Amino acid sequence: MSDFFAPAALSVSELNACARQLLEQNLVGLWIGGEVSNLTRAASGHYYFSLKDARAQVRCVLFKGVAQQLSQPLQEGDELEVSGKISIYEARGEFQITINAVRHKGLGQLYEAYERLKQQLTAEGLFSPQRKRQLPPHPKVVGVVTSLAAAALRDVITTLRRRHSGISVIVYPTAVQGAGSEQQIAAAIATANEHAQADVLIICRGGGSIEDLWSYNEEIVVRAVAESAIPSVSGVGHETDFTLTDFAADVRAPTPTAAAELVSPDMAQLRHTVAQWQTRICQLLQQRYYDASQKLDWLARQLKHPQQNWLQQQQQLSDLQRQLQLNMQRQLRQQQQNLIQQQRNLNSLRPQTTHAQQALAYREQQLRQFWQNILLRAQQQLQQQASVLEAVSPLQILARGYSVVTNQRGHIINDGSKLKTGQYLNIRFATGERRVQVAPAKVQSDLFDN
Repeated sequence: MSDFFAPAALSVSELNACARQLLEQNLVGLWIGGEVSNLTRAASGHYYFSLKDARAQVRCVLFKGVAQQLSQPLQEGDELEVSGKISIYEARGEFQITINAVRHKGLGQLYEAYERLKQQLTAEGLFSPQRKRQLPPHPKVVGVVTSLAAAALRDVITTLRRRHSGISVIVYPTAVQGAGSEQQIAAAIATANEHAQADVLIICRGGGSIEDLWSYNEEIVVRAVAESAIPSVSGVGHETDFTLTDFAADVRAPTPTAAAELVSPDMAQLRHTVAQWQTRICQLLQQRYYDASQKLDWLARQLKHPQQNWLQQQQQLSDLQRQLQLNMQRQLRQQQQNLIQQQRNLNSLRPQTTHAQQALAYREQQLRQFWQNILLRAQQQLQQQASVLEAVSPLQILARGYSVVTNQRGHIINDGSKLKTGQYLNIRFATGERRVQVAPAKVQSDLFDN
């Protein structure tokens, strides 16, 4: 009875889809370290390898677009730290990491300093959510703290012009990496606050390695951002890069372009909605591309030599041909036996029609004689009726010298006094008819009138 109320079983594809959804929703933003093993570089430029430690391993996929950003190609035995989408490749049910960021080990001291300063500033309340301020909804002036040569500056200005051409931009130039850059960044933030011209401040630069972004982890920069009287947005690096400046700013943006979008007014809700859908579609298309690329690489490894496939197909064709011949022969014999049996059954059930045919011929002869008699009587009656009609026909009267006079309307004239001079009449004779006109009365009759 308990089996009757048990839930329906999941299919394998449904199970893999559920597992994939759970992993992608719950394991986000993690970095995983290990050693590269079983490294394979496909013809498409994608890398497939395992990341292992002393007790376990996990399959990893590094697609061509991310691999091209590496300073050097991956090698067997490399010690890496990777970040990306932790998921399941549903087609084969394999647990894997689709990598979107890679860093080589050996930067432990920087990370220790990063964590130590982060804990210190967190304890001071520098990153407290209560310190965060709302960005002005309609800023007139946006300040940008970055390098004049940085591509991030062009991205910010282009985005601001696209979203709201009425926003003014003030650039507070500074070095964004290298020795002494942290003092310049802090000084630029202080200058912006002294001038107090900007309604909101964007602190940004493009992506890079952890060493390139380290100035934004220095205490002097983090404190300058936290103490800024102007609401600030941090747009340092790419989406996967996190610096302490991100935690100190009022708002953290994944990229400089995104920072410009956050500070500029949303002029059309439709544009925002379209942008969201565009991002979602790009992610789905990218995921489909990743899945298709991985499947293509797997299928490429499964390809066999054409001659081997041809020989295998030839053998299968021969086997099928023999099987078809045997089945056809068996079907033919069975159909022949069925035909013989049906013929026997038909002969045994065939009705005797000789007497019925003789009776039908006799009935047909009687029916023909009956219709001939009816036809003869009808012809005789027709002749009698024709003789009667001939006797009373007006044509017989006309044949004796009489005629019928009618006016143009076909009415018979039987009173000559009602005729008018010039009136047209029709005279019907036994043979033919004539049209005449009433002449005026004469004083003396014409003796020669025929």
